[in-house]
Formats: sequence, C-alpha cells, structure tokens
Amino acid sequence: MRAAVYRRFGGPEVVRIEEVPKPVPQAGEVLIKVMASTVSVADHRMRARDLPKGLGFFGPLVLGVFAPRKKILGMDVTGVVEGVGAGVRRFSPGDAVVGLTGVHFGGHGEYVCLKQDAALVAKPAEMSFEDAVALVFGGHTVSECIRRCPIKPGDAVLVNGASGAVGSAAVQVAKHFGAVVTAVTSAGNAELVRSLGADLVIDYAETDFAASGERYDVIFECVGNAPFERAGAALKPGGTLLLVIVDLEGMLNAKKNGRRSVTRVLPISFTPTSADVAFAIDLAQAGALRPVIDRTYELDQIVEAHRYVDSGRKRGNVVLRVAG
Repeated sequence: MRAAVYRRFGGPEVVRIEEVPKPVPQAGEVLIKVMASTVSVADHRMRARDLPKGLGFFGPLVLGVFAPRKKILGMDVTGVVEGVGAGVRRFSPGDAVVGLTGVHFGGHGEYVCLKQDAALVAKPAEMSFEDAVALVFGGHTVSECIRRCPIKPGDAVLVNGASGAVGSAAVQVAKHFGAVVTAVTSAGNAELVRSLGADLVIDYAETDFAASGERYDVIFECVGNAPFERAGAALKPGGTLLLVIVDLEGMLNAKKNGRRSVTRVLPISFTPTSADVAFAIDLAQAGALRPVIDRTYELDQIVEAHRYVDSGRKRGNVVLRVAG
C-alpha cells in the first residue's frame, strides 16, 4: 500500500510517499481502507520532535531515540472496513467508519488496522468522509473536557485559540450548552469564530484576556501560552482551567494550583474513546457542531500539508485525502 512515511525527525521534507506492506487484521481487529485523515499539530509535534517544555526528556521514550517509532502519522481516520479478524462482532466489511488511531497513528496510509473496541464509530451515510474526519480530533477532545467540566447555561466561557481544530469545536459546543462564549483569536479569524457562535471576540494582538479584568467560569487553553500562572487570575472562584496543551510543570502543579486558588486546573489527557467520538458525530447530526476545514490535500501533497500546518496559520482542520 502507499503511505506517507517519515524515517527521521525534522521538517516537512522528511515525509515521503512509500510502498509499505499492507497490514493484516489480527484477532479482534478491523482493517480499514482509509479515505481521509487530517494533518494536525500532533503530527507536527511527532515529526519535529517538538514537545511542550519539560517533556523533552520523555521524547525519546515516546517518539523514538534515533528514529521514529511510529513511521506513519495520522491520529484520525475515516474509511470503509475491508476485512475483520477473528472474533470481531462490532463491525463488518463494507461499514463506513470514523475514529481516532490515537498514539498508534497510521492514518496517513491507504490501510490501517484498529481494534474493534478502539475509538471508532459508524460514519453517518449523509456525512462525507472529509467532514466526518474533520470533526473527531477537536470534537473528541472537547467531549473529554466537558465530561470533566460540564458547561451550564449562562456560564462565561473563554476559548484561547478559538480558530484551531479544538478551539473551533469548543466554541460551538460551549454555545450549544448555553454558555456566553468569548473567543481569543487573531483579527483575521474574528468572522470565522463569530460564525461558530462566539458572542465576544478578543484579538490577542491587541488585548491580553488575562489582564482585562474579566472573569470566566471555564477557560479552554488550546494554544499553550496561557498556563495557570497567566490564566488563573481570569477565573472566577470555583472556575475551571482546561489545559488542552500543557507542559510538564503545568501537569505536575495542576492540583496544587487549583487548591491554592479555589479553582480547578485540569490537564486534558487526550485518551481516545468511542463515546467521545460518538459525541462529536451526534452533535454534528443535530446541527450543533460543524466541521471547520481550512484546506484539503491529496496524499501526494503530504509535504505541502505539513508545511502549511507548520506555518501556524491553520484554521480548524487540514484534511488529507488518502484514497483517490
């Protein structure tokens, strides 16, 4: 099969299209013919070995010492089940599916095997493969956030990084649950986040939300530049800081910072579950969550796709069409 493979760490040019063995489903696994995936910030971090501050020591253990452990990137996938291993009852050949490969990656190849109990659900027939895959990375993450921190009608919610894959989903989901949503983004993305439901927009180049004097019940930190030390002052008593991107210090000090300030500081684990994928798909079917697709690339354009994600200008999702 054809796949986008990287055999060393570095810039976008280290990724190449190669012919590699097609996987064979083992007991309990499904073989998926991949129609689409996305190129995400997570793929950038793996490829460039660019981890949050303090996590560099663990990088070689997770990513590989001299060469990548996972040579085919892609944390999400949508496609059609082509075969199943022994004991599989949840899916059958011909089923259209969408889900997350998580730390196993593999979405940037023509085929991938996942366990039947992975974060995988049926793709609605009326939903395109591209739209479906653009929902799961951000939608799944936001689902984990609100499981741990339910949003109530009238809550003041701020989303830092509101135009990214997770941020664009967070704006929509918070609005769906009745929050008053403030979106922090660039001036160029203000119209986009308003169209997603943001009530107020802060241009980060003009205003520091943490120093504005406003207070929030929930803050989604989706950028990595608003740890507790900066964003904590913008929380109401009993408020919650959801650290979607967090460094080692933020992880270790989360509970202590919460106790000290009478707030909650919750690092998000990004643990893929089928329930969280289903949450995103169900909201989309209900009209409460729409996919935000910035650009779509073909598999042969994988280097260009990585280069665009590296630019930091991505809005929502960059979709990768894997099958023709």
